[in-house]
Amino acid sequence: MEAYLFLLLLLAAGLIVKNYSLIFSILFLLVVKIFVNSEKLFLILQTKGINWGVTVITIAVLTPVATGQIGFKDLFASLKSPYAWIALGSGILVALLAKNGVVLLAKDPHITTALVLGTILAVTLFKGVAVGPLIGAGIAWAAMKVFGLLQ
Repeated sequence: MEAYLFLLLLLAAGLIVKNYSLIFSILFLLVVKIFVNSEKLFLILQTKGINWGVTVITIAVLTPVATGQIGFKDLFASLKSPYAWIALGSGILVALLAKNGVVLLAKDPHITTALVLGTILAVTLFKGVAVGPLIGAGIAWAAMKVFGLLQ
């Protein structure tokens, strides 16, 4: 019963702030919970969902390459810009943070609860986009390392 109440509370928050990704996600989970109620399906969604999401985002990002809108000429031209170099460095940093986020979540799975809460708060209160649990875990990992060094 608690799960339904929690999901309905999040649905209300999503409706208030008009976050359609959150609304769709919660409705999907409620339909699965009410009509399918398959723990196996929830386990698959929990373990594979992030990878599926990253794959969908990667497809969206690479679509201009597939359509020919972006080619080698554009790539080399963009590297003349300091912003492109900042983006390149950011991409590297994000990938490394995500790697360490995976390590943190594997070692300390209870951190997931705080990350989920932080993501939900950001999505509902600040109109954020829930795309970065691994990045969030990576940032948490880096902050924990800094915190450990300062103690």
